[in-house]
Parts: sequence; C-alpha cells; structure tokens
Amino acid sequence: MSCFQIKFLNFRPLKKQNDYSLKAKKIYNQLYFQVIIAIIAGVLLGRFYPEMGEKMKPLGDGFIKLVKMIIAPVIFITLTLGIAHMTDLKKVGRIAIKAMIYFFTFSTLALIIGLLVGNLLQPGSGLNIDPASLSGDVSQYQEKAHESTLTGFVMNIIPETLFSPLVGDNILQVLLVAILMGIALVLTKEKSQKVTDFLQDLSTPVFKIVHMLMKLAPIGAFGAMAFTIGKYGLHSVLNLIFLVGTFYITSFLFVVLVLGAVAWYNGFNIFKLLIYLKEELLLVLGTSSSESALPGIMEKLEKAGCSRAIVGLVVPTGYSFNLDGTNIYMTLASLFIAQALNIHLPIEKQLMLLLVAMLSSKGAAGVTGAGFVTLAATLAVVPEIPIAGMTLILGIDKFMSECRALTNVIGNSVATVVVANWEKQLDKGQLEYCLNHPSEIEKKLEV
Repeated sequence: MSCFQIKFLNFRPLKKQNDYSLKAKKIYNQLYFQVIIAIIAGVLLGRFYPEMGEKMKPLGDGFIKLVKMIIAPVIFITLTLGIAHMTDLKKVGRIAIKAMIYFFTFSTLALIIGLLVGNLLQPGSGLNIDPASLSGDVSQYQEKAHESTLTGFVMNIIPETLFSPLVGDNILQVLLVAILMGIALVLTKEKSQKVTDFLQDLSTPVFKIVHMLMKLAPIGAFGAMAFTIGKYGLHSVLNLIFLVGTFYITSFLFVVLVLGAVAWYNGFNIFKLLIYLKEELLLVLGTSSSESALPGIMEKLEKAGCSRAIVGLVVPTGYSFNLDGTNIYMTLASLFIAQALNIHLPIEKQLMLLLVAMLSSKGAAGVTGAGFVTLAATLAVVPEIPIAGMTLILGIDKFMSECRALTNVIGNSVATVVVANWEKQLDKGQLEYCLNHPSEIEKKLEV
C-alpha cells in the first residue's frame, strides 16, 4: 500500500468525524435556528402567560428600531456606489424603467388574484353584519390615507434637505438623494474620486454593523411574537380563520406558481432562493416587518451575482412599489368586508375597486403601516363599502401582516434577480453556486 493510500485512509474517517461535529455545532450557531426557537418560545409565552408576553413588546420594537437605524445608510451607500461605478447613465434609466414595468405588472396581477379568490371563495359571506352596528376606531388610518394621494406622494418623496433622509426612515427620500448623488459622482468622476473611495471604505463597517445587529434577531423575534400572541391571543383569529387561511393559501400559491414560473423562466429555482434567504424570511416572520430583512436581503442578492446597481435600485424601490402581499390583501379584504355586510358589488364596481387599489398601493409608498393605510385609502374612494367595515379585520390584521411582509420580500427578491438577468448584470454561475451552497455563503457573510 502506498504512502498516499495510507494517508488517505487515515485522513478520511477524521474528516467525516469533523464534518459531523461541525454540523452538530453549526446548527446551534445558525441564525435561522435561533430565530425558530425564539419564535416558538414567544408563542408559548404569549399563549400561557399573556400578560408577561405583552410586556415583551419593547424587545421587538427595539430590534426593529435598531434595524431601521441602519437602513438609510445601507441604501444610500449601495445605490450611490452602484450608479457611480456606471459610465452610462442611460443604463440607470433603463434599469429603473424595466423595474417599474415589472412592479406594475406583478402588483396588478396580485390585485387581480386577490379579487378572483375573494369572488370564488367568498370568505365574508354568511356573517350578515349590520353596518350600523359597527364600532371601533379607524380614524388614525383615515387620517393617514390622504398621504396616499398624488399630492401626498409628491410631498412624501421630496426631503427637507439633501442630508435629512439619512437621519430619517423614509425610503423614497433616501432613494431620491442616493440617485442624485450617484449621478453627480458620475458627472464629476475625476474630481469626486475621493468621495467614491470614501463611500467604498465606509461600506465595510456599515455592513459589519448590520451583521452585529442581526445577532440580536432572535431577541427581537421572541419579543414581537410573545407580544402578538399575548395581546391578541390565538382565539381572536378563530372566528375569522377562513379569511386568514384564504389569504395565506393565496399568497403561498402566488409565490409558488406565479413567482415560481417567473423564476423558472429566468433560470433559477424559487425554492432554492427561499432556502438561500431563509434567515431573512424567518426574521420577517418573527417581527412582522419586511424592513428588518432589507439590509440582509440586499447583501445576499449582491453576493448571489446581482450587480450592486441593480440591488441598490430595485430592492428599496420594490419595498415601496412592488407590494405583492399587500395587494392580494387589499382586494381580498375589501371583498370580505363587502360580503360580511351583505353589500353586492357588481363587476363594474369591482373593476373600479381594482383601479383605485392600483393607484393607492403606489401612492402609499413609504407610509408607515402601508397595508392597513392603503386599504383605508381604497375604501375611502369606494363609497359602496363603509370604511368603518375595517373594524371587522382590525383584530386579525396583525396575524395577516406576517404573510403580507413575507410575500412582499419574496416578490422583491425575485424581481431583483429578474431585472439583473434582463440587464445582463447577473452572474449566473455565482447565482447557481449560492443557491446550491447557501450554508457556505452564510458562513462567508458572518466573517
């Protein structure tokens, strides 16, 4: 037996043993595993000790606030550098136009699907609720609904100063300033090279802060889930379980069939993408906030072969204009309220509802609590359905927000890869490697 064979035989069992021990240790250190345990613990605490569960609210709110703290710098640096590294500004405009075409197409499709499912299954029929008996405070959503008008949208996107968006939480304003700064760096490339280099160097510690904050994700998920179950209770969803179940199933089918078909046509597998983004998706599930996953989503999509300019432009813009889950929810919830109140909506009124929802879902971009706000804005323009009917779903809206956020995040992730593929700014070899070896990429990101 040769020396090589002896060394190979001696080394192989040791390597297998090390692999098993590393895997055994690794699962406890994985963020997704920690978040799963935290979610389960939060549900149990809220279920059996509801008062204590409600007191965990600051943990969830605190974590989301920490993430929001870093969102503006991440978007600004990523998008500004992405544009600054482009020599052809026409390409930036082309990317934006293609992204908007994608957003409009699939957002509208989501609205139509919600309308079709609502008519087919009629989750609100049989409740026979008298509109005069409705009570509940939805005034806060009515007050915010004006922000979803065209005037509100224009005022919402223009910042007070050039740098004020960097200390705020308005994604649209950050996008506007980042695009302007990126274009300015291209036009003054030789004189502004030091600025570009500074932003490039700054990106390293900024993303390191993101990694540090993500270590706290299990605590945030635990607090948010404990509060939700403790305050609203599992029983509060039972009387409207059909609506919740219909929404979840519809969103699932939209992701698997519609987005799955889009992914297949563009050469990647939707399920592999979901596994690759599992940490971020579980974080969204635990916190009910799509914003909590935004920095991680942007970094992972760039690692997966999408160019920085595509990621920096499509992902944040999609968070405002490509809300697939919210759109399904809007038309489905509107029909549920109408059916519960025995209000018949003929086809022409439903088409009007669809058109209004298309506008309000875009106009409410950047408005806090966009899901319920856009629903209020839509009902305010459709007089056949009283806005007070929102009180019927106010109690279960929290249980539907997780699904809305998950569908929105998945839709924007698919959109980013697709637009990158359209623009030939997608490294397909890198994408395939990342989707087939998600654990290895996660390990590299943690370093």
